[in-house]
Parts: sequence; structure tokens; C-alpha cells
Amino acid sequence: MTKDDDGKREKHWSEWSDDERKRAQYDYRAKNIITSTLSIDEFFRISQCKSTKEMWDTLQVTHEGTSDVKRSRKHTLIREYELLRMNNGESIFDFQKRFTHLINHLVDLGRKFEEEELNLKVL
Repeated sequence: MTKDDDGKREKHWSEWSDDERKRAQYDYRAKNIITSTLSIDEFFRISQCKSTKEMWDTLQVTHEGTSDVKRSRKHTLIREYELLRMNNGESIFDFQKRFTHLINHLVDLGRKFEEEELNLKVL
């Protein structure tokens, strides 16, 4: 008999209901899908996770950051957007690439833009 993290007795697999077995099978499949796509470093980062949800949350924070990091990044990018100007000697192509890159990052972080606002910014 084993105990879970809360100190409660875990059921032996033979005591599981059909629904519990089905959920365990889905969890096992999801873990396999996630781990099969990871680099060795990422695999070691999540190898001690007990559930698929814990694995996913760990990978999400690793790749996207915490909500505080996202909020800080968004504020930094908004400030960069507000101050955005074409540099002396910069081609229109390079400015447009820099502008698009900045807008894409802001949209990824949840910032919404009206087309008119973007057009005015470029002008």
C-alpha cells in the first residue's frame, strides 16, 4: 500500500473504477505525447512531475513565464510601441519588420489593436 502526497492511502489499481482506469489511461497517453516531443533538458525539467497537468504547467511557465513576467513584458513592449520611431538611415522594409515583430509580441500577450491605430502609428 502506498500513500499519496496528502498522506492518504492510494487505491491499488485493482480497486479502480472503470472511469478511474480510463482517466489513468488518458493521463498516461498524454504524458507520452508530451515527453516524446521534448529535448533532453526539458524532459529532465518535468521528469519528477506526478501528473500531466503538473508537466504542462511546468512547461508553460518555462516557455511563457509567470503572469507577473508576462505583465512586465507587456508593459515594456507597450512602452517600446509608444516610443517607436523610424531610425535615421533605416529602410522602410527594416522598420516594417521591426514594427510587425513588436505588434506580434504584443498581440501574443493579449494587447488588441484597431487597424486605424496601427496605420496612424506607421504614418
